[in-house]
Amino acid sequence: MYPPIFETATASDAVLATLGSRPTRLYTLGDVPQDVGQPYAVWQTIGGAPKNYLDGRPDIDLFTLRVRVYGATVDSIRQVAQALRDAVEPQAHIKRWGSERKDTETNHYCLSFDLDWQVER
Repeated sequence: MYPPIFETATASDAVLATLGSRPTRLYTLGDVPQDVGQPYAVWQTIGGAPKNYLDGRPDIDLFTLRVRVYGATVDSIRQVAQALRDAVEPQAHIKRWGSERKDTETNHYCLSFDLDWQVER
């Protein structure tokens, strides 16, 4: 029912090279372990809707996801964002690049992007 972002991302060697493979540091929002290594990324669903038709039930659900990448350096977060972009673009569409900033809560550099994903039912 939800976009297969974790499965899609971890099928990419570039993502595994930047976010590790055991475990891969890509988490649903709120599930980041304490003292996790860097860089890491979190994702969450921020919107969506079924693809409705006048005749019949929807066969596709549309989701908008927000991905945030955190790391100790600007270069590290940019490398992760590029790897994630390249991994998901065959299945999803990036619709917004967010700002780069230093997160006041974590004191890590952060960037975000939003993507739209269509999931067949």
